[in-house]
Amino acid sequence: MERCAWANQSETEKKYHDELWGKPLYDSKALFKMLILESQQAGLSWITILNKWEAFEDAYDHFDPDKIIHYDDAKINELMNNTGIIRNRMKIDATIHNAKMYFNVEKKYGSFSDFIWSFVDYKPIINHYQSLKEVPATTPISDKLSKALKKEGFKFLGPTTVYAFMQAVGMVNDHMDNCFCK
Repeated sequence: MERCAWANQSETEKKYHDELWGKPLYDSKALFKMLILESQQAGLSWITILNKWEAFEDAYDHFDPDKIIHYDDAKINELMNNTGIIRNRMKIDATIHNAKMYFNVEKKYGSFSDFIWSFVDYKPIINHYQSLKEVPATTPISDKLSKALKKEGFKFLGPTTVYAFMQAVGMVNDHMDNCFCK
């Protein structure tokens, strides 16, 4: 059984690749969670996030934006002292801020999912790559979505982070053509 080469480094990566990565995700809160995890990854390797996934879930109340918008200084201090997560104050502040922006988008567009998926006409883009070297870091669509998110007030979501998010949630299918998940 062949899978994308990047996923063969550890059992954690294999499981993520096989069960989650690239599978279309339409639930608004699940999309918000993935957006936050991708923003936490900026400047780090994805395996760092995968290894801290459960700690993130616990620390951030399962990424429930209804709870995150109420985080206060005490909760921020708790997060800053939590060795199980990324303890970057700017990323923590951005997560809280982005939860507030999530609700603005929900109100303005009907759902966060509708807003996100509108950038790919509500269906995954299926790419055909033979090697990881062919996969771009950004695309015109990720550039456009990043700009739109920034316009809506979101932080820590540049085009590279947004493209990784698009791959993770199945907006684009970048599994290699020889991958069993294609």
